[in-house]
Amino acid sequence: MTAKRRTKPKINPPADVRTSTINFSLNILIFLLAAVIIYLSYSIFIKLTKEPGVDLSADHKEIPADIIQVEVMNGCGVNGVADRFTDYLRDNNIDVVKIGNYVQFDIDETMVIDRIGNKANADKVAEILGVKKSNVITQINNDYFVDVTIVIGRDYFKQTPITKE
Repeated sequence: MTAKRRTKPKINPPADVRTSTINFSLNILIFLLAAVIIYLSYSIFIKLTKEPGVDLSADHKEIPADIIQVEVMNGCGVNGVADRFTDYLRDNNIDVVKIGNYVQFDIDETMVIDRIGNKANADKVAEILGVKKSNVITQINNDYFVDVTIVIGRDYFKQTPITKE
């Protein structure tokens, strides 16, 4: 007397329900992609039709910052010269954030290098140090976190930090 168990057959949802769910999902995907395309088209349109305006940041580039962060690099190989320059710069309210040796010790003339595109900062530092304007250059480098780099050359004895002592 074993009773045979009858298994219930699995009832698959009707084909209409499956296709309507797939269609609904595809319609949402199409709507989202259309929204992305409209947004990108609008941003390209705005970028292409934008009239070149006055760049306000260009006016501020001629004014030196209140706080100028510099690194002082010894490029002449004389011991202690970077420390003397650093002390002098700090006495003149320049923020020296790094002191070190340059990659080589055969630099003839002291250079002041603008690192952020604000040459007024470099000019101010050069004026404080007594460096010639022809030795102020711009080398923008976003990897540096300083405004100005000073590379002390063999002419260090002609610069203000040494001649004032």
